[in-house]
Order: sequence, then C-alpha cells, then structure tokens
Amino acid sequence: MVNRDILKNKLRSINGQDYGAYQSLIGEYDFSRFKLVVQQIPKDPYAPPHTSIYRVQVQRNEDQVINLKMISKIQEIAFRDFLARRFYNASLEVSKGRRGTGYSGIITINQPGQCVLERSSVVVNDHIIEVRCFLGLPASGRKINAEIAEEMLLNELVEIVNLSLFKENLDMDTLHQHVDIVEDAEYLRTQLETLGLVSFIANDAVLPRESGISDKPMRQESVVRFCSPESLKIDVKLPHAGLVTGMGIPRGVTLIAGGGYHGKSTLLKVIESGIYNHIPNDGREKCVSLPQTVKVRSYSGRYIVNTDISPFIKNLPFSKDTTSFTTENASGSTSQAANIIEAMEVGAEILLMDEDTCATNFMIRDYKMQQLVSKDDEPITAFIDKVRQLYVEKNISTILVLGGAGDYFDVADQVIQMKQYKPLDVTHVAHQISEKSPEKRIKEDEDCPFSVRDRIPLPESINPYNEYGKKGIYASEVNRLTFGGEIIDLTDLEQLIELSQTKAIGYALDYARKYMDENASLKEIVAKVMNDIKEKGLDILSDRISGHFAWFRGLELAFAFNRLRGADVIQRKPG
Repeated sequence: MVNRDILKNKLRSINGQDYGAYQSLIGEYDFSRFKLVVQQIPKDPYAPPHTSIYRVQVQRNEDQVINLKMISKIQEIAFRDFLARRFYNASLEVSKGRRGTGYSGIITINQPGQCVLERSSVVVNDHIIEVRCFLGLPASGRKINAEIAEEMLLNELVEIVNLSLFKENLDMDTLHQHVDIVEDAEYLRTQLETLGLVSFIANDAVLPRESGISDKPMRQESVVRFCSPESLKIDVKLPHAGLVTGMGIPRGVTLIAGGGYHGKSTLLKVIESGIYNHIPNDGREKCVSLPQTVKVRSYSGRYIVNTDISPFIKNLPFSKDTTSFTTENASGSTSQAANIIEAMEVGAEILLMDEDTCATNFMIRDYKMQQLVSKDDEPITAFIDKVRQLYVEKNISTILVLGGAGDYFDVADQVIQMKQYKPLDVTHVAHQISEKSPEKRIKEDEDCPFSVRDRIPLPESINPYNEYGKKGIYASEVNRLTFGGEIIDLTDLEQLIELSQTKAIGYALDYARKYMDENASLKEIVAKVMNDIKEKGLDILSDRISGHFAWFRGLELAFAFNRLRGADVIQRKPG
C-alpha cells in the first residue's frame, strides 16, 4: 500500500492526458487515519456513478472512530444507516459539486431516504468500517484535470471522512438516539401479531408529507398530529421510549372513510410505509405495519403470465381461460385481480387498497347495476363479495380507503372515519346504516374456495443480456428497471421507496436464476434468494462490489419477475 504523496505524484503526471489514464490510479493508498481503495474507475467522465468504486476503510479498534457495540442485526443496520447519512451530509457540505465534464467534481454516496434500510454503501465487520462512495474524477472535455482531482482526493475526501467517521465531530448521543428509535420500531412491529393487530399508528405522529414528491414530514404549524379514538387505543411498552399509546388496527376488514381532503389516503400511506423503520424526526417513527403488508392497485397495460384469476374473473367472452390467464396488455380489472393473486402466491397477509387507484368495476357492482346487467353477463366477481372470504379462509386482512361505496359497510369489521385529519371509530354507526338500508345488493360470490396455484419460473425466459451480449441491468428511476433488452415497469409497486432497492432487485432477478430448475416455485425461489441475502449480505447479488444496493422485500422481487415481459412459468396443477 502506497501513501497519499504517491497518489499526488501520479495525478500530476497524468494531467491533460486522455480520461482513460485515470486507470493508473487503481490501487490502495494510506491516508494515515484511513485507507482508500480505488477499485474501479470508468473510462469516460459521462459514465454513471455505479461504474465507479471507491472504498474508504477505517479500523474499528481505534478510539477515535465512531463505533458501536452491535448485539443484534437491527442495531447493525441502524448503525450502518447512520454512517451513510453522515457521509452523505458531509459530502453535501464539503464537496463543491460538478466541476467539468459529465460527473466531474462530484463526491457522494448512495442517497438515503426517510427510511432505515440495510444498504451496501456502508459495510461493517469486526475489524473495519467501509464506506463505498462515488468520485467523479474531473475532466475538461475528455482530458484529465489533475488540479481539481488533487483537491477532491487529498483535501475534500479527507474532510468528508473526518466529519462523518471520527468521534471528534459527532455527539455520540445522536448515534444512540438513531439506533434506539430503530430498535423501538422493530420491537413494536414484532408485537403486532401478539396484539392481533395489522398496524399501529402512534399518538402525536406527523402523517402528512412535505409534498407529493417529497417523503419528508410537513413542517407547518397547522399540521394536525395523530390522535387515536378511545375505542382503538392501544398501549405498548418499548425498550427505549417506554410506554407509547396509539391506534391499533385489528385483523379483519377495515374501511377508512370520510370526505375528500380529510386525510384518508394520508393515513393509508402511513400504514403502507409502516413496513419500514423511519429516521428520527420523520414523524412516523412509531408507526408500523406487519412485514407482509401489500399495497394493491389496478394498472392497465401490465404483463400477466399463467395466473389463475378465476376467483375474481371467469366466463370471459370467446371462452378465454382465466385459470391460467396470460396477457400482454391487462385491463384495470384483470390487472388488479392478478395483483391480488400474485401477492397471495408469495405470502401477503394484509392487502391495502385506495379507491383512487382501483378499478371501479372490480371493487363493486351496486344494486342498480345488478338490476340492469345480469350476473350471467358479468364475468367479474366484485371484491366486495370476496373480501370476507379472503379473511375467513386465508386469514388475509384488508384495509380499504373508500369515500363513495357504502355497500362495504355490510362486510366491514371496523370503519374509521377521517374528519379534519382526525380518526373516528364509526363502526357502530356504519353497521346501523347498513341494517336500515332499504336497497340490498345481491351477493354474487359462488362461495368457491380460494385456491392459489404455485407457478414455476423457467430460467431460459429470464435473460439479463442486452442486444450486444452484455449484461444490462440498470435503474435510473425507482419505478423503472432495465433488465437485458426489457424495461420492467414497476409503477404500481408503490412500496418501493429508493432507487437502490430497484437496482438490487434487478441483480436479484439475475441471481435467482441459479435456483430455477423447473421444479421450484416462485415463492420457493424468492425465499432462497432472501435467505442468502440475510446470511451473506447484499454483496452476493453481484460479482462486483457495489455501493448502490439496498434491502428490499421478497414480495417486490416476485412482483418484478411478474412484470418482466417474456418471463414464462409452468403452473402447478391443484393438489
């Protein structure tokens, strides 16, 4: 390992040369307080960040380094998340940003959001803390600008490392608060099952977000903090925060009703994001949901392959088979039916739906429409006639946001009305209205038992190589994944929250091929991939070290597979 003076001399010797001469910097450099490993440098200043690998390593046994004695996996994840945020914020403070062509001049790390995730950008073991960052080595056109590169590597990077990884620049209480809050949330989530709940929203939580494109909390003085109705109030004692009070949503069928702009969808969004732990001051730190909670919606145009949607849709015109339904261009109703069946196939326990993003004809057929169009002419069995069966037969709970379909009062276990952003338990009133209603729609379900057929992915249909024969897995948007020659549209996977998750899912699809043997079901394959990640970390997904992966659920991996056009499966026969 050479020292930083040699790095300085190398830089000066290649000044003005073609950008590819930066390759001579690859190696390890001793910066006294840390080691810099320059592992991979792109040959073009326009190359995206994931093509660059710089690893900063500090020894954990030094008293001057931020350290934490980790006794659980969740403590490790919280510690790594904290360090990633420190490094990212220090980069914003110190780095002078773009200076030259393409990504020239940038020093940064994979940007963390409002949730605490396991990320590959920071790795901690018994001996070292390693931060994997991106440096856009500067160029004028495609010629090396060594003067700015020297400033970046020998001054800016050093200051960023000092600010983010060394004790003299950190109040250790801040670190412990970060870890404690994450531990409390994780503990709270483990208590839901025992309490018979699917979700918990703490009193005083801040539910609304800054804007439609920001996940940060709304800061205005007019924000109405959450307060549970007495009938749904639950107390839970947490390891660090002590007793916390909030609203517990029981298992079963729950409606969230109310007028427009009174907070219905905002409450559902918090339940939806409750599968993740949140950072301090996010407002949702003590709002949690069961891990197998899935947001379901309709999404016209999506790909579906060999999926049994017959519990909801059958007797289509021209005798189209719905027990093994395939389409390149799903309708609103067939897409929503497939989304539910696919979620059930890989273990969903709670379904979330918002009427704003659902297919109306899938959700309900009211009394008047039943009088006009006979059931013989309607292939769809509306969700209202299946939602209780899902709970009774499969123990799958549902939470629905509905502002205009009071017929659901008939099948609801509890009804929560949002009124001026405050929740009210109106279950008794809703049931009274239901009993007194003169018009009763006819239940159209045939009481056929729910059966979900396993599907077996065929490995030859999963091709990560592009038209040039190179592995092409990339994501530049959270809801858009390039996989080989295909673009996978993930728009309807609303619980994906970070770009790094999408990137990891792309590589996980490729990794999953090793378990596809024309015998293993999609659920079994996903379980094996997620178990490998749990035991060995996110690095197993690629043969190259990456700082651009974040943890995702097996559910989203399965859903991404289902949306890969050209993916093929064999449907297992019942029994």
